[in-house]
Amino acid sequence: WSQTPPPRSLVKDGAGGQHGMPSTIGAQNAPRRLITILPRCVVIHALAICMPACTTPFRQPLRIMSAKQSHSRSDWVASAAAAVLVAIVLITVWHFAVVLLQLPKIMLPTPWQVAQAGWQQREDLIQGSMTTLLTACAGLIWAVVVGSAISIVFSQSKRLRRAFFPYVVFLQTVPIVAIAPLLIIWSGYEFRTAVIATVIICLFPIVNNVTTGLASASLEHQDLFRIHHASRWQTLIRLQIPTAIPYLVLGTRISSGLAVIGAIVAEFFVSNGANYEGLGAMMTRWQGLMQTDALMAALAMSTLLGLVLFGSVNGFAKLLLQRYLPKNQSAYDR
Repeated sequence: WSQTPPPRSLVKDGAGGQHGMPSTIGAQNAPRRLITILPRCVVIHALAICMPACTTPFRQPLRIMSAKQSHSRSDWVASAAAAVLVAIVLITVWHFAVVLLQLPKIMLPTPWQVAQAGWQQREDLIQGSMTTLLTACAGLIWAVVVGSAISIVFSQSKRLRRAFFPYVVFLQTVPIVAIAPLLIIWSGYEFRTAVIATVIICLFPIVNNVTTGLASASLEHQDLFRIHHASRWQTLIRLQIPTAIPYLVLGTRISSGLAVIGAIVAEFFVSNGANYEGLGAMMTRWQGLMQTDALMAALAMSTLLGLVLFGSVNGFAKLLLQRYLPKNQSAYDR
């Protein structure tokens, strides 16, 4: 780039003063200055036009992600608000039904009386909830392990599946109340008896869903593995198990609610011959003492345990198994 002279030159006049007068050299170099500045202006103007168009593809995914996040957050808030509203309506109806019908406390206490009984028995309720939660978690984990192993065996042999699957259904159809006395005779009044009863009641949803998932691999993928001469073990590890993980999550979600039920029902029987302090044992004791308010407080705690276990399963699935879940998460998020 050529250096241009200053735009105006200082010329002395006759009085010794200084006046800014146009320089003859600057006027001669004006075309050269125009040729130098004009390409710069063109480049700057072109960049100003092109930069928004170039950055739009990069900004668009960020806008979509933020819109999805705000939409999912608003859906969660709306769902929580609807659940709280329904709870408030039910509690209000419950209270006015007791007051208007003048029901005795031993038959149906008011929500405030249940809350007072829960606060008075808070230490026993917390201890019993921890015991029942431990039983439900142990039974659910064992049900996932045993059920997944049985499903893998069923997926590898149709004959075994046809021969033994009816007995898995048998565990679901027979009431746990009928099996619990036999379990006590065989296993005793122990913690493991309650865990075994929980495993039995949680087993069928996991076996049914995981077996379906292992057999749901697409025919195109199966042909691809067959073309590349993949062994049965490679097909199981790399195709069938990843395909079955969403089904495993679904079965575990169903069994998470059943685990609390199985643990409490088992505690009804185990607490008769042992010093067992689960929620089921407390319900049995308070039922004998006609403390309906404390009994309903224990029922509320068991419901809370089911929600906690259900939410824990969802959180575990989203945290560690996100890559295996389908992109459309509506069935798993709601």
